[in-house]
Parts: sequence; structure tokens; C-alpha cells
Amino acid sequence: MTAQGFPADDIDTSRPHSARMYDYFLGGKTNYEADIQGAEAVISFWPGVRTGARVNRAFMHRASRWLVREAGIRQFLDVGTGIPTEPNLHQVVQAIAPEARVVYADNDPIVLRYAQALLRSTPEGRTAYLHADATDPDSILNHPELHETLDLSRPVGLSLNALLHYIGDESRPHEIVARLVDAIPSGSYLTLTHCTPDLDPETWERLNSLSMSGSAASAKARTREEILRFFDGLEFVEPGLTVPHRWRPEPDQPLADVSDAEVSLYAAVARKP
Repeated sequence: MTAQGFPADDIDTSRPHSARMYDYFLGGKTNYEADIQGAEAVISFWPGVRTGARVNRAFMHRASRWLVREAGIRQFLDVGTGIPTEPNLHQVVQAIAPEARVVYADNDPIVLRYAQALLRSTPEGRTAYLHADATDPDSILNHPELHETLDLSRPVGLSLNALLHYIGDESRPHEIVARLVDAIPSGSYLTLTHCTPDLDPETWERLNSLSMSGSAASAKARTREEILRFFDGLEFVEPGLTVPHRWRPEPDQPLADVSDAEVSLYAAVARKP
């Protein structure tokens, strides 16, 4: 595991942060009082948020296993890594293919700190961490560590899970995804999850009021039509864009019977032709 430098002690604990709140929703310990207060405020408006976080994580595990077993992918780029919550993507894929290579990218100093401590590769494979900003895809694509770890002439699994709803329209998220997809070759795959107001509009109206008040980290929920645009030019893997717990469910899958409204996410895997 390697990490490129950023002052890991430069961490603002006075305001809630989306990655640390997500860690709290998953039952993790890498969060501070401001994150707990922000997360509890979200829970008071959306009691299903913890369920949504767990369903999202389970989808990442299933989709990653599918990419390794069925699509033969051996290289992964995970943008918006968040705080490591085991099992991580590299642990999932390297358990099946020890030679798999994974690059994580995030711009949160606390993610860098915990990545250095927790992300360990198999001897056969490699795991790297980039401090880079998803809103500047070239900071990822031009990073030397990326090219030392992955061969971008061969198919890559691009993971953008629970990331894009933290990128506002002013940052042109569809263009960001298009730039990242353009940089990987034919036969690569995009895995993506995104919050949506479609399945529980009343709750999302309340959440929008909460984020406008500045009392919690904000998220930009998008409609099905807006999320579909992220996959322009790609070929969906069946069943296409759906709620994550209904994407190729497994017999022993946890939370398989939760309601769509509780989860309020769309998810999909799509191939670059």
C-alpha cells in the first residue's frame, strides 16, 4: 500500500463531513462530535439512512465480485473512497483474484490517514491511494501513482459509489464522469450508486431543508433521468439501473427485503463498448 502526501493532521473536526457521517451510519468509529450531530440530524429526518448506507455497501461488494468473476476485471479505480470500512474493495476482489490491483482516490485528509493505516494489499496484487479531487478528474488521471499501479490500456472497473450526490451541478458532474470513462478502454465497467428523491419525495424535501440550514453535510439527490445520463454511451449489465438491493441479489444477502423508499438510491453497472 502506498499513499501520496498530504498533511494528514490538517483535519477540520468542527464541521460535519460526509465521509465521516457515512462511517457513522455504518457503525464505524472514525467520526467526531460534529459528524455525530450532523448524522443524527439526518437520521431524525430520514430514519432509513443507516439502512441505505448498509445496502449501498453490500451492493459494492456484490458488484465487485461480479466484475472479477464474470467480467474478468483485475484492475479497479475507486474514486471517493471514503473512510476504510472493512471489507474494502481491494479485500473483496483480491479474495477472489489475489493479483488484482486497486487504486483509491479521495481528497479528505482523514481518509489519507486511515488509508495509510488500514489498506493492505495481497503480495500478488497492489493497492495504492491517491490524494486527489473528484471534481478535478485530471488530478486523478495524471497522477503518477495511478499509472504505476494500473495499466490503462487494459479494462478497468471504475467505482463511483455514493460519490456524485456530493458533487453539485455547478461542478458539472456528468462531465466529470465522462472524462473518467473516456480515459479507460473498451471492456471497462462503471459501477455507480446515487441518492434519489424519486422513491420518497417527502423525506427528501425535509432533507433539503436540513442541508439548507447548514446543520449537516449536504447531498444533491438526482432523479432517475439525471442519473441515467451518467451512463451515456455505456451498455447496462442486467438488470440495469435499479435500487441496489435488487441488483443481482444473492441468497444470503442482508437487507434483501427492505423497501425502496428506505434506501432511496439507484445503482447500476455498465460496460464501455
